Amino acid sequence: MNTAITGLQWGDEGKGKIVDLLTPEHDVVVRYNGGANAGHTVVVGEETYALHLMPSGILAPDIECVIGNGVVVDPEKLMEEIDSLESRHIDTEGRLFISDRAHVVLDYHKMLDGALEEFLARGRSGESIGTTRRGIGPAYADKVLRAPALRMGDLLHDSVLEERIRIACDLHSEQLASLGCPERPDPQQLIDRCRQWGAQLGPRITDTTYLLHDAVTAGKKLLFEGANACLLDVDHGTYPFVTSSNCSALGIPAGTGLPPSSIDRVVGIMKAYSTRVGAGPFPTELHDAIGDRIREKGREYGTTTGRPRRCGWLDLVAVGYTSMLCGTTSIACMLLDVLFGLDEVRICTAYRLPDGSTTSRFIPDAHQLEGVEPIYESFDGWDGDLDFDGDRDQLPDGARRYLDFIESTLDIPIEMVSVGPERTQTLLATAH
Repeated sequence: MNTAITGLQWGDEGKGKIVDLLTPEHDVVVRYNGGANAGHTVVVGEETYALHLMPSGILAPDIECVIGNGVVVDPEKLMEEIDSLESRHIDTEGRLFISDRAHVVLDYHKMLDGALEEFLARGRSGESIGTTRRGIGPAYADKVLRAPALRMGDLLHDSVLEERIRIACDLHSEQLASLGCPERPDPQQLIDRCRQWGAQLGPRITDTTYLLHDAVTAGKKLLFEGANACLLDVDHGTYPFVTSSNCSALGIPAGTGLPPSSIDRVVGIMKAYSTRVGAGPFPTELHDAIGDRIREKGREYGTTTGRPRRCGWLDLVAVGYTSMLCGTTSIACMLLDVLFGLDEVRICTAYRLPDGSTTSRFIPDAHQLEGVEPIYESFDGWDGDLDFDGDRDQLPDGARRYLDFIESTLDIPIEMVSVGPERTQTLLATAH
């Protein structure tokens, strides 16, 4: 059975832990979107791994890991990850395959990302998108513009490499000047670095589309690992405060070259509450001591940037929408332990619109979503010991009622419940 792991909120739901947990049931783990702006944290015993481009399945021995064509690759960051893992005795040789069609993130993309954020911040609204400034958006923009774009396979072809970088540097120097940015890319320096990356990564760069189709034909089981999350999807998220790729399960076919029929199971990952990083609407955000408590207890700081995350109550209007989009077949509810000890917990089940009417349908437009008021169901809080041995029925009554309400509202079973960062701190559902 091929499984897709996708985030159902604004990211940071704990996808890396579930990928790591399910990897032993599969043969190949495939990353299909995003870039080094994403971060998955996996805790194994006393060891903590922060992964950005590397599929989380790399921590399991003998598992093949694929970076698909839908990813934008920062070779410098990828090399850092490879070196870091191998220094910790995690062998990636012969197990990591990079699509020759994945586009390359270069210095001028990062310059443009920062310059655009500064330009927007100086604008009429004074509000930027809130990107990580890792060059992800400009790299995807180059992919669509086509002419100056560089793909991983081009790192292996010197004449193509040099021509495309020089054209791109000329174009982007003009753009940077128009945005008031004093930085300019150095084409020769970039060419030399790309040649070095090609030599280092060359054995791993291949046609992953055929590789994945061959794996399916051979009966291998695939695990698709999404970065970011569905509410940040460039088409279906809270536009324009989104990322630059299709990070819902809908991005898997385009980002891998496999047809939709290759996906048998979609596990949607959601926190027991909601968080968001950067700008954009967040109907259930808490600007109070409870929001601060959730942030500190949940260690809600970005894996990639360290930025504090905005925290709020669970929004089932949003999760119902993303579950519908992704075809979610089961849910993993993460960080339930963070809600232990609260006197009251709330779940948003509908929105009140500016005209006084209500809706249970999500509004995937940032400016319209800004005007909604959340309508809540309230639940008595719970407390208790977090020392469980794998059975969800051991949870306190209040926690079980909370999960039961989520299941009945979404009409989707909760397959796993996480009560801590370690692999073993995961409770499995019993029949309900």
